[in-house]
Amino acid sequence: MTEHSLSTHAATQFVQLDDRRLAYRTFGSGKPLVLCVRFRGTMDSWDPLFLDILAGQGFQVTVFDYSGLGQSTGERTYNPASLAKDAIELITVLRLGKVILGGWSVGGVAAQIVLAQAPQLLSHLVLIGTTPPGHLVKPGEALFYEIAKRDNDFEDFVSLFFEPSSAAARAAAERSWQRLSVHRDDQSPEVPYAWAGVQLGEGPKNPVFPVEAVLQVLKQTKTPVLHLGADHDIVFPVENWYALNDQLPTLQIVTFPDSGHGPHLQFPQGAARHIAAFVSASETQD
Repeated sequence: MTEHSLSTHAATQFVQLDDRRLAYRTFGSGKPLVLCVRFRGTMDSWDPLFLDILAGQGFQVTVFDYSGLGQSTGERTYNPASLAKDAIELITVLRLGKVILGGWSVGGVAAQIVLAQAPQLLSHLVLIGTTPPGHLVKPGEALFYEIAKRDNDFEDFVSLFFEPSSAAARAAAERSWQRLSVHRDDQSPEVPYAWAGVQLGEGPKNPVFPVEAVLQVLKQTKTPVLHLGADHDIVFPVENWYALNDQLPTLQIVTFPDSGHGPHLQFPQGAARHIAAFVSASETQD
């Protein structure tokens, strides 16, 4: 995979904004797809097989580091509005036109804010293992708040992103762990876990994303929305999306079995192809 991998051979580039410099990588050709990464994540937290399959499905894929994190400069924060600002300004300065915007975990929260603030920039919204705005029918688990505040080993990786009780999920975790362990010369520095833990808080919140205005946008938008989730996400349970299914007119939900907070790590082919099918089907309907 690495010998011919577009994502692992894509050079890190930089774009200068007024007060900071954002690091990004772009690879593939076709419809522009921009991905907002998870909590404690950088460009190198995306499974390269998932990215390569996306590129193979006819997408020009762009990944980036948030301000102050990874290789980007500026003030570091996990305020979702600031993460959304990064995405909006990157899309604008790179002149990508209308993009498919994807977001994993807190990146999905940021992506929903982009939809509310700059809907003209989006053709589709793809959410992965994230939370909707408003009150939750099922909060996350305390285990996440323990794991997220420490240096993580393979067992933490399994507990966070997979289903530890499943032999198949554990085997998939080993494959993904190996793919993510390939080092690049221009690797993004890891997000300091001690700093990130302070931003996270002490335990599960309800709501996690208390922005009613964004929920109202989701209830009224004509932009197609896809959520890829897992049947056991300890961070953002997928049940919260199903609770809103009859209220969000463009929402499509895909739930992977025996999986956790990283369904696209466990099922990189399936996740990428679901995204491609979602985009293609909605364009056909137009």
